[in-house]
Amino acid sequence: MQTSSLTASNSTCHGSLACVGFGMTLGSHLTPLARSHIERADVVFAALSDGIVEKWLQRLRPDVRSLQPYYREGKSRLKTYREWVALIMTEVRAGKRVCGVFYGHPGIFAWSPHKAIEVARAEGFEAYMEPGISAEDCLYADLGIDPGRLGCQHFEASQLLFYERRIDNAGYLVLWQVGLVGDWSLTRFQTGSAYRQVLVDRLSQDYPPDHEVIVYRGATLPIEKPRIRRVALRDLPNIPLTTEETVVLPPAQPLKLNLAMKERLDALDALEKAGKAVQV
Repeated sequence: MQTSSLTASNSTCHGSLACVGFGMTLGSHLTPLARSHIERADVVFAALSDGIVEKWLQRLRPDVRSLQPYYREGKSRLKTYREWVALIMTEVRAGKRVCGVFYGHPGIFAWSPHKAIEVARAEGFEAYMEPGISAEDCLYADLGIDPGRLGCQHFEASQLLFYERRIDNAGYLVLWQVGLVGDWSLTRFQTGSAYRQVLVDRLSQDYPPDHEVIVYRGATLPIEKPRIRRVALRDLPNIPLTTEETVVLPPAQPLKLNLAMKERLDALDALEKAGKAVQV
């Protein structure tokens, strides 16, 4: 009863939510549609990469409300993200046109935008997501990788340890948040080399210890260049690594032809050719 009455009352409200992507590189990745949402909103919340990027956004909207202060050392990030959703929904329920601006793409490694949109729609409000250029998009461009050529797997690094996942080492493997690998608590902003050694031990089941690993960080300012380092897999625990850096493992073996499937497809091709011959 409470849910239905709440939805009915909201049908007369004009509150709405747009979660937009700011992109990776300051200024140059903001789409015209995302900018329009920011400029037309009654309330703008922002979760961006750093203070410089936030100050640039304040040129568009001096009254932007930063979500960064809700982070605390030792505080669960999930608790922070729930607080973000509560803040956003308070304004939507008040009948405001709300815009949430998120670093990169608002739907990639971003729990709060998905949840806020889910809650808003469930309560009868208009809510949608406007994509942005993500770290993944920049990675493909900067490293010259075409994911369609050999295939590409993506894992959050801790997920690869916490769960039984299969790695296809004939394609590219992209590991996100390696600097936080092994953190169950969601309270830390970095884990040490011992945790990365556990990751290397897991990867060594599918890759030789001297396999090349690419450590990548995209540029966030126009004056920057992407940071690209290449090291052996065995050395990954011993290098400095930030939470913003992504680890890429190129293929370790060539693609293997599936002969059984090839025979089936060849047989279908032969039948199709025979059928065309009969029609002629």
